[in-house]
Order: sequence, then structure tokens, then C-alpha cells
Amino acid sequence: MTYVSCFYHAFSGAQKAETAANRICKVLAVNQENEQMMEDYEKLASDLLEWIRRTIPWLENRTQEKTVNDMQVKQEDFRDYRCVHKPPKVQEKCQLEISFNTLQTKLRLSNRPAFMPSEGRMVSDINKAWHNLEGAEKGYEEWILSEIRRLERLEHLAVKFHQKCAIHESWTDGKEAMLTQKDYETCTLSEVKALLRKHEAFESDLAAHQDRVEQIAAIAQELNELDYYDAASVNARCQKICDQWDVLGALTHKRKESLERTEKQLESIDELYLEYAKRAAPFNNWMEGAMEDLQDMFIVHNIEEIQGLITAHEQFKSTLPEANKEREAIQSIQSEVQKIAQSNGIKLSSGNPYTSITPESINSKWEQAMAMVPLRDNALQEELNKQNSNDTLRATFATQANTVGAYIQAKMEEVGRISIEMNGTLEDQLTNLKEYQKSIISYTPEINKLEGYHQHIQEALIFDNQYTSYTMEHLRVGWEQLLTTIARTINEVENQILTRDAKGISQEQLYEYRASFNHFDKTLNGGERGARHDHSGALQAEEFKACLISLGYDVEKDKQGEAEFNRIMGIVDPNGSGAVTFQAFIDFMSTETTDRDTADQVIASFKILAADKNYITADELRRELPPDQAEYCIARMAPYTGPDAVPGALDYMSFSTALYGESDL
Repeated sequence: MTYVSCFYHAFSGAQKAETAANRICKVLAVNQENEQMMEDYEKLASDLLEWIRRTIPWLENRTQEKTVNDMQVKQEDFRDYRCVHKPPKVQEKCQLEISFNTLQTKLRLSNRPAFMPSEGRMVSDINKAWHNLEGAEKGYEEWILSEIRRLERLEHLAVKFHQKCAIHESWTDGKEAMLTQKDYETCTLSEVKALLRKHEAFESDLAAHQDRVEQIAAIAQELNELDYYDAASVNARCQKICDQWDVLGALTHKRKESLERTEKQLESIDELYLEYAKRAAPFNNWMEGAMEDLQDMFIVHNIEEIQGLITAHEQFKSTLPEANKEREAIQSIQSEVQKIAQSNGIKLSSGNPYTSITPESINSKWEQAMAMVPLRDNALQEELNKQNSNDTLRATFATQANTVGAYIQAKMEEVGRISIEMNGTLEDQLTNLKEYQKSIISYTPEINKLEGYHQHIQEALIFDNQYTSYTMEHLRVGWEQLLTTIARTINEVENQILTRDAKGISQEQLYEYRASFNHFDKTLNGGERGARHDHSGALQAEEFKACLISLGYDVEKDKQGEAEFNRIMGIVDPNGSGAVTFQAFIDFMSTETTDRDTADQVIASFKILAADKNYITADELRRELPPDQAEYCIARMAPYTGPDAVPGALDYMSFSTALYGESDL
């Protein structure tokens, strides 16, 4: 027990030592961690405060720039600060507060005294510094925007100032030289009057520019008030403009006095200049109009139009002697002016103040107009020759066109008459029609000749022809219609032969059908409303009904008769055109007069093969019909679905009606 007790005390002491060591390590670890967080806080706070200390002076810097671009550079730097530099610092500030709160919590939980940062590094100090930063930042941003607005205003005013100065200087350029010249000393009265009016206009212009000068001065004053960096040059330019403006005012007054004094010395020859201008202007306009008419291009289409132009030209030539007298009278006015000037020692200027038309220009235009007259004569004569040639082309084309047109019309009538006549057998008619067709085709060279004439007409740009009512297009259509009609008539006879041979119709029956058809093709309703000879080659509905009545069909105007007539019209006119051709008439009559298979007959035949059943089987079909026809029926017959149906039963009734189009196959 003594040994056991010793072991127990020995082990128990060792466990207490280990526990104590662990507790010390834990306390030290917490303390080390807290100290590290304190150091980190101190360093982070110092760095953040240092950054704020460096940044605030930059934000408080209000040094003005000269241009908007320079301020925009500052604005861009501020934008970089807000978007690039500040966000990490915001994060650092946030992290600093988080670290501080976390540290205080740990110290409190570990029963440690609260952390007190070094002086000036408290969270409140940092918040205060940050608040100062944001205040400086807001003020800086507002200052940048206001400064940009100010510089924009300055730049706008400066540009406006220089623009107005440039406009004013451009306007005043040469004005002093103009006001100091003595051009009026060699002017006529009208020129002096013109100069006076011009000077009055200049005075009005000068007064109007007074407002611009005042605006320039006002803008210069505003630029000075806004502390424009280049105000010195603005003031110098403004002063120069104001001084020049005073000089222009004095020179303007002096020139007006000189002009008014000179005006009184030149009234003696003014009336002659005025008379010259009044007579020269209309005569010059007349000559210009005459030259335009002589050079004017003309487009005519017939002899009458060119003869009208020639007549008008001859009338114009008859007015030339009187026009020449007016020209000489105008020249004599200018001679009188020269005579008066020489006798009075007046130095005349080079031109008339009332007009720019000189005696030399009048003579020059007169000579040009006289030279154009024979050229116009030749051009009109050439056009007359051309129109005579075109008229010959018209007449040649018209002669041939009238011949061809009459030929086509006559042949169309003959073809229509042949198509309703019954001369000889169908074979004879076919032979005659083909010979007739060859005769018509042999006329093709005449058509080609007409085409050649038409080509000449087109090349000559002839658009009308008073010698004929035919056009080439009309004749082409008629010729093509003639060829089509004879070909169609031949085809109808060939179809009649096929119908006759297939139906076993005699020649006499065909004659009777043709006679009946032609009879009712000539008159409407058997003469009830008067004869109307149309020979249209087709029976209208009323004509066909009259024909049926004459043949013994009960299609009178009652309910049953109308139903029967509508049934027959559905056969002979399936397209609903309202007309019955001779071929359809023959088909109907041959069908009505000859034996033919019907759906009912085919059904009765199948019923016999089916041993009187309502259906038939494939075996019965193969037994009674040839193999290919049996398979044809089996492939197309629908299954029989009646109450007495057996497996494999086929419906021969629907098959039979489908063969004749009375149902769908």
C-alpha cells in the first residue's frame, strides 16, 4: 500500500504539472495572438492615417488651371482616386474596425484589459480623419465641376470674342482705304448717285456693326471679371477695334460730304445715260432672246410642225430691219454723251452707272445674231427634208399595212365561213383547209416586208402615221390570230373525223349535226327576239337550249326542264364558260345516239361474277378475269363493309362508280 500510495502521488503530481503547462501555453498563445492583432491594428491604422494625411492636401489644392482640358485631367485623376485608390482604403478602414472589434471581444472573453491604441490611432480618430477626407473629397469634386464650368464659360466667351473680332476685322478690312479713296472725281452723276446710295448703305451697315463692337467690349469685360488667363491679349485686341471704330466714323462723315459736293457737278449728262439704259436693256433682252431662239433645239414629228417653225423664222427675219434702226438709235445716245463730255471737258468713267450693257456688247451680240440666221435657215431646211423623208416612210408603211390588214381581215372572214360550211366529206374539208393554210403561210413574205418598213419607221423615230389606222402590233396580233384560227379549224375537223370513226357516225349525221348547229349559231332563241347573225362558232346557253328543244329534248322552262338542261350543260360545258363548241355538241349527240357503257352496266356485270352478292372476293376476280385486270381490280377496290361482309370482301360498286367519275377511286 505504501508503494501504491507513492505511485499515486507521483503520477498525480505529474498530471498537475502537465495541466499547468497546458494552461500556461494556452494563455500565452492567446496573449501572443492578441499582441499580434494589436501590432497589425497599429500598423494598419498608421498606414491609413498616413494615406489620409497625404491625400487631404491633394484634395484641398485649389490651384486654377488655364484650360478645360487641364481641369479634365484633374477630374480624371480624381476619378482614378475614387475608382482605383480609395476603394482599397475603404476596405482597409472596414478591416481595421473589424480587427479592433474582434480584438476587444477576445480580450474581454479572456479576461484581459481592453486594448487602447496609441494616441491618435483610435477608431474614432480614424473616423474623424476619414470624415475630413470625405469632406475634402466632396469639396474637391464640387470645385472641379465648378472650375470646369467656369473654364468652359471662359473658353466659350473667348471663342465668341475672337469670332466676333475676326468677323468685325474681316468686315473692316479695306474699309479705311475705301473711305479715303477719291473715286468720285472721275465718276458720272449716276455713278456718284450710286456711290451715295452705296455710302448710305454703308452707313446703315456701320450703324448695324455698332452692336457687334459693343458686344466685343462687353465680352472682354466679362473675361476680365472671370479672371481669364489671357486677358491682356483680349484687352489689346478690344482696344484696337474700338480705336479703329472711331477712325471709321470720322472717315465716313468726311466721304459723305465729298460725295454730296461732287453730285451737284455732274447732272448735265445724267438724263442721256438714263435714256440709254432704258432703251438698251430691252433691246439687249430682245437680242438674247433672239439668240436663244436661233440656237434652240427643235423636235418635230411631221411636216406641219416644221413648216410652222419655218413660218415663225421668216416672221422673225422680217423684224430685223426695224431692230437695226433701234440699235443705231441707242448708239447715237452714247455718241451724244461723248460729244457733250468733250465739249465741256468732263472726264467720263468707263461705263454707264445705270447698266452694264455697253455699245460694244450690243454690236457684238447683233453680229452674232446675224451670223446665226443663215445657220437656222439651213437647220430648218434639213429638218424639212428629213420630215419629207419620214412622210415617205409613213406612206410606204401605210400602203403595205392597209394591204396586209385587209388581207388578214378577209382571210379571217373566210376561215370563219369555212368553219361553218359543209362542203364535201370531212376528209375533203381537211384537205381544203390544209391547202388554205399553205396559201396563208405563203403570204409570210408580205408580213416580213411590212416588218422591214416598220423597222425603218422605228429607226427614224416616227411615232404616228396619219395614213393608216393599223399599227405593227395590231397586225402582228391579227396575223398570229389568223394562223391560230386556221390551225384550230383544222384540228376541229380532225377531231370530228376521230369522233365519227370512234362513234360510228355517218357522214349524213355529221351534216345534220352541223346544219342544226349552224342554224342556231345564226339566230338567238329561234328568232324569238329577232335574228342576230353572229356565226361565233359556239352556241350560247339560250341557243343551245333552242337546239335541244328542236331535237326533241324536254328542257322547257319548268323545274324539271331546267334541271335536265343544267345536267346537259354540265356535260357539254364542264368549265362553265356559257358556250358550247361544235366538238362538244358532236360528242354529246354521238353519246346520246350510240350504245355506251355505264356504271350501272359495269355493276350488273360484277354482280353476275359475284354470284349475285353485294361484294366480290379476290379469288373470284382471279378466276373470272385475266390476271393483269384481276390484279388491277384487287389493288384498287376498297374493302366491303356491309353487314354481310366476309373476310377479304371487296366493294365492286364504289369501284364501278369511280371508273365513270361518279365517286373517288
